[in-house]
Amino acid sequence: MDATAAASENGPDRKALDGDGVPGNGVPGTAAAAGGGSRTGRNLPAAVAVGVALGAVVIGSLYIVKAAFLVVVLAVVGVGVHELAKAFAIRGIRVPVIPLLAGMAAMVVGPYWGGVPFLVGAFAVTAMVLLVWRMFQGADGYVRDATASMFITVYPALFAGFVPLLLKPEDGADRVVIFIAVTVCSDIGGYFAGIFFGRHRMSPLISPKKTWEGFAGSAVACVVAGALLVHFRLDSGYWQGAVLGAVVVVCATLGDLIESVVKRDLGIKDMGTLLPGHGGAMDRLDSLLFTLVPVWLLLTLLVSP
Repeated sequence: MDATAAASENGPDRKALDGDGVPGNGVPGTAAAAGGGSRTGRNLPAAVAVGVALGAVVIGSLYIVKAAFLVVVLAVVGVGVHELAKAFAIRGIRVPVIPLLAGMAAMVVGPYWGGVPFLVGAFAVTAMVLLVWRMFQGADGYVRDATASMFITVYPALFAGFVPLLLKPEDGADRVVIFIAVTVCSDIGGYFAGIFFGRHRMSPLISPKKTWEGFAGSAVACVVAGALLVHFRLDSGYWQGAVLGAVVVVCATLGDLIESVVKRDLGIKDMGTLLPGHGGAMDRLDSLLFTLVPVWLLLTLLVSP
């Protein structure tokens, strides 16, 4: 059974929902550019402009007042939580947004001062509040709604709680920049390698445009970027950076695929329209969130602050 037939069995044909690599019709190299779009369906000029603007905000907040970066994270992840809640509502799934946002805020800000114990405590309290909050709305759909609430509590809220842990050391700003830069290199490497060399689909039923050639491009970009950045910014060996890059490319790809399968299940193309050329906040956070915990762990174990 081909990807189109499988998609038809599972719902409306959404071949163009995701993208890096082979265009939506499955034929490498065919154009899908209209109205400023790229061959993968992205509005590339808008995507680049938004990326540059976001980069300026990140760098400015990190290197002027380090803790101010948490405000940026709080805003972006808050939008992501709202996007997920809105997307789940399409399927009739109700999640309590107010306690979710409050718990997310505690997990994103508190660990900068309270460390891992605060993050664990904030996560546990948020989970308890969500379970009780939903209980008072009746038994109908309780397990479904509570499960969705726990999903958002972990992804993005808990994962985002590792940002302050990554930021806390004296060289925390450099660590955050390396984390973001190497993850972005995965997107860039996969994007261009997929466009020019993409032939073999990685996961046709989840993300038809993602190819093994694109993954190879991501791997090269991540390993090179990781080795150089860790060596020159953190004064560590090239090998630590190469290991970091190899882990990032795997986790970033898995993050993309998880976001894709969520959107396919919900029957939507993008999580939102906040970022022209990118989609919603969650469409940009997917790979970042999934790489954050492994990057924090590797830098903590392999690189002295």
